[in-house]
Amino acid sequence: MIKLRYGVAILLALMMGLVSCGKDDDSSDPLPPPRDRGDEAQVAQEEIEAFLSTHFYNYEEFENDPDNFKIRFDSIAGDNADKTPLIEQVEFKEVEDFIDNSVTYKLYYLKVREGGGDRPHFCDYTTNTYEGRTLELELFDNAVRPIRMNLVDGKEEQGVIRGLQQALIEFKGAAEIIENPDGTVSFEDYGIGAVFIPSGLGYFQFPPSGIIGAYEQLIFSFELFASEIADHDGDGIPSYMEDLNGNQNLLDDDTDGDGLPNYLDDDDDGDERLTRDEIIIHPDGTLEFPDRNGNGIPDYLDPTI
Repeated sequence: MIKLRYGVAILLALMMGLVSCGKDDDSSDPLPPPRDRGDEAQVAQEEIEAFLSTHFYNYEEFENDPDNFKIRFDSIAGDNADKTPLIEQVEFKEVEDFIDNSVTYKLYYLKVREGGGDRPHFCDYTTNTYEGRTLELELFDNAVRPIRMNLVDGKEEQGVIRGLQQALIEFKGAAEIIENPDGTVSFEDYGIGAVFIPSGLGYFQFPPSGIIGAYEQLIFSFELFASEIADHDGDGIPSYMEDLNGNQNLLDDDTDGDGLPNYLDDDDDGDERLTRDEIIIHPDGTLEFPDRNGNGIPDYLDPTI
C-alpha cells in the first residue's frame, strides 16, 4: 500500500493557498529585451536535452522504497557512470506557444508513477507538493506540504506556469485519501513526476526576482494527491467546459466581447440574464444546455434569447 501521511489541520490550512511560482516581479532592475520566441524554443530544447542526456534520477530508491520516495537528480559521472540517463526515461508532448502560435515546444516529463485516482483538467485545482530547480539543480521554490494550486495561468487569478500545468494533467491524484484516527491523512497511489520546462512555457523574460535568470529553463518535480473541478465564476459550468475552441486557453473565449473571458463571466452572452439561469443543473450534477430557438447556439451563449 503506497501512502503519504500529513496532519489534517496543516493540510487544510495549506490547501487554501496558491503556488508561489507566479510571474510577479518586484525587482526594480531593468528587464532584458525580448528575444525571438522561436529561436529561444530551439535553444531551450538543446539545453534541456543536454541535461537529460547527462543526468539521472534516483530510480533505484523508488524501486526499493516507494513509500518514502522523493525525486533527486544527479550527474552521470564517477560512481554514477552506469546510471540510466533521463533522456531514455522521459516522455514528451508538443505544446503550442500562446503568444506566437507558429512556435511549438517539446515538453519533456518524467512519469515515475502516474497515480491511481482522477486526472485533472487543464484548468482545475490540484493538491500537490512541488520543488522548482534550475538546470544547475539550484532550488528556487518549493512546497514541502500539500498546497492547493490553480492550474489556470490567467489575468484575474494567478496560476501556475504553463509548462507545469501541462505536465500535471498527464498524471492522476491518489487512488484513495484516508483520514486516519491519529489525525493524519493518508494518500495511496498518488502521482509522482517531474517536468523540464523551456523558458517559453515558464517565465521567459519575466522571472520572479531571485535565483532564476531571464530565459532560463526550469525543472519542477511534484507529487499529485488530488484534483477538484474548477468553476471559477460560479456560473454552474465547469471552467474546462468554457474552453469553447478547445485550445486549453480560457482567455480567448469571450462570447460577449466584454473583455472578461467566459470562465470568469457569470453572464457569458451579455444578455443581462445570468448564465446559471440559462442552463439546467440536474440533481446528479449533470448539465443541460437549452436551445429554445433551435439555432444551434445554447441559450447561455445566445444574446437573442
